[in-house]
Parts: sequence; C-alpha cells; structure tokens
Amino acid sequence: MMTRYAKDAGFRWVAEWEPHDATWISWPHNEETWPGLHAFIPPVTEQMIRILAEVEHVHVLGGPDESFRQASKQLAGCKNVTVHPIPTNDCWVRDYGPTFVINQENQQLGAVLWQFNAWGNKYHPHDFDASANRAVCDALDATTSFGPQRFPSKLTCEGGGLETDGEGTLLTTSSCLLSYARNPDWDRARIEHELSEMLSIDKVLWIDGGELAGDDTDSHIDQLVRFIKPGVVVAAVSYSFEDSNAEKLAKQYELLKQSTDAKGRSFEIIPLVTPPPRYIQGKRVPESYCNFYIANEIVIVPVFGYRETDDAAVRLLGELFPDRRIVPLDASNFIWGLGAFHCATQQQPRITI
Repeated sequence: MMTRYAKDAGFRWVAEWEPHDATWISWPHNEETWPGLHAFIPPVTEQMIRILAEVEHVHVLGGPDESFRQASKQLAGCKNVTVHPIPTNDCWVRDYGPTFVINQENQQLGAVLWQFNAWGNKYHPHDFDASANRAVCDALDATTSFGPQRFPSKLTCEGGGLETDGEGTLLTTSSCLLSYARNPDWDRARIEHELSEMLSIDKVLWIDGGELAGDDTDSHIDQLVRFIKPGVVVAAVSYSFEDSNAEKLAKQYELLKQSTDAKGRSFEIIPLVTPPPRYIQGKRVPESYCNFYIANEIVIVPVFGYRETDDAAVRLLGELFPDRRIVPLDASNFIWGLGAFHCATQQQPRITI
C-alpha cells in the first residue's frame, strides 16, 4: 500500500556529508540568467562536473535540444557522467530537483517532489523546471533496476531553503516558505507538519533575520547557515560593520545562539566571513561561502576573487572537514546568476548496508 508521507514509509532525509551515489547538475543554457557573462558559465560547470566525476557519478540534465547537444559534446568521453535529455529552464537543480530520502532498512531510495514556481513566480517560463523532479525519477526508473519511490507534496518549496543535520533537525526561513507568493494558504504549523512527515524531521528551526543584498530567493538558508556536523554550523557574517548585510546577519547569529537542535543541544556557531560588497553591471551580487557543496571525499567551495576572505574560507573549511579535500572553484561570474555551486547541485544519497 502506497503512503502519502515518506516518514510513514520508513524514509528519512540524510545529511549532505553522508555517502552519495551521485550528484545531479543541470547544464546552463539560459543566457538571461547571466546577461553578458553566459559564455563563462558552461566552462565552469564542466570543470565542476569533471571534479565531481572523480569521486561519484554525475547525472546531467542536458536541457532543451541544443543545450543537450552541447552538454553531450563537452562531456563526451568523461567517465562517470551521464547526460540526460531532460529539458530545463534554468540551472538551479537544488531548488527544483527532488529531495532524495532513503529507507535504510528496506534498501530503498525515495524522492520528495515539491511544487516549484520559480521562487514565487519571479521568472517565466518555468514549466520545464517545475516538472524536472518527475523527469529525474523517470530517468532513474529507466536506468536502474528500480527507481525511487515518489512522494509528491503540495508544498511549494525549494531545496536551497532547507538544511538538515541528518539527526532530525531542519533549518529554514519564514521569508521563503511562508511567503504569500509560494504558499498563501499554509501557516507555520502546517508547513512544519509537511516537512516533518516528508523528511522525518523532529524539529524545524526558523532561522530568520539573515539576508544578503542581491538575493532573489527570499533568504535561502544555504546562503546563510550550513551544518558541518550535528550540533555545529557555519553562519555567514559580514566582512565589515558598514556592509548593508551586517545588521541582518548579526540578528541571525543571535537567533542561532538562542536555538537548540532536535537533540536539545545548543549550537556551536562558527562565523564564515563574506567578501566585501561586489557589483556586476551596477548590481550587488549575493556572495557567500556558505554555498559550498559536500561530495564524497571533497568539498567544492565558491571563491569570488577577494583573496583575503577566499583564503580564510578555504582554510576554515579545511579545518572543519579534515577528511575531505577542499576544492576552491571560481564563482566570480557564476554568482551573477544569483547562486553558486550548492544551488547548482543536488545529492543522491547512497544506501549503505
């Protein structure tokens, strides 16, 4: 008998640092996402794919016809990479792809399928992205002996707005999930129930107050606060008190200090200093080192060309992930699309015996 909720079927959402079977990435083809700089984006994406393919399989959503052909050509002969003819509108698969969950006892993969409306109908069209989570599951159905069990949700939600420690704690923000443009008929209690039942979450923490100038996601948590391990988080803080982000990030930091996780632990909070303000074509870009991606054996860290904070972030994350190789990757052009490498990836966890 099929159940509506993943939790009832024995599935849970695991932490990003747990072993992966694969990473999913969308090939970037929408020139409007990076006006004037799009030519720089496919090479960086290819570099990221090749780095990840050294440590785990990479599935690439090729995009519409011409994009699919380009991705297939660029990645031809690259071991551990599969390019799928799945159309997309944009590259931010973290937000529109499935949130993978696992049933350890039954050795099953599951997929929570959220609703997607392009961050509150900010961008059109988004029809391909809205159906990509189902297309990903179809691709797994076709290429594996049994695909993921699917759990459709009526909640409009982006993956970048959710962060877990794998032990029952989830971080998110009210400005995202409670926004009228996403979920006009949902209150906090109903959203918490949906997250709990879909992801096997025991405690939802609303880490509000933090904001990055230039961000278009209504404060996704993956730009602001990330788990390093249970009970330990890094939190974005401003390079200077004069930065317009400083006061808001400080409020977020204070809220974290007052919070406890699902196990009743207070957080160890490690500041992760953002670069000084930077502008592209006259617009502030939302640069944050919190947008790193944890893969098998490595951590891909966005760097932005400001050596002092780039080096400090790489050094700090190296200390926090001593068993992984830290891979700095230039995001100085990529961030013009208002996201970085965590936004552009989605992990598929491995079911370990």
